[in-house]
Amino acid sequence: QVQPVESGGDLVQAGGSLRLSCAASGSIFSNYRMGWYRQAPGKQRELVADITSGGTTNYADSVKGRFTIARNNAKNTVYLQMNSLKPEDTAGYYCAANLIRYGNGTYYTADWGQGTQVTVSS
Repeated sequence: QVQPVESGGDLVQAGGSLRLSCAASGSIFSNYRMGWYRQAPGKQRELVADITSGGTTNYADSVKGRFTIARNNAKNTVYLQMNSLKPEDTAGYYCAANLIRYGNGTYYTADWGQGTQVTVSS
């Protein structure tokens, strides 16, 4: 089992930037698809971005052009660079390790981090 640990959440003004980090254990980190999810109060958890072992990325429409996911396999770490933040980006952000993507486009993982809070003030 992989235990991701997130960091980097903070309070930021609208238009600002943050970079989230997720460190994950496991000697085969480089083989994992990794992802970032977020959950706002009263809403379902949603996929923000994911990155395959080969570096292919995928983004939710709401963050395209503003957020960038990247990975450093030497450090067993995945990042989420968030620019032009909006109040609606306010949520708990969760790292998901070893994501499995099914043919119908849904995802599954049993390896979640504890989350880091991002709050964007207007």
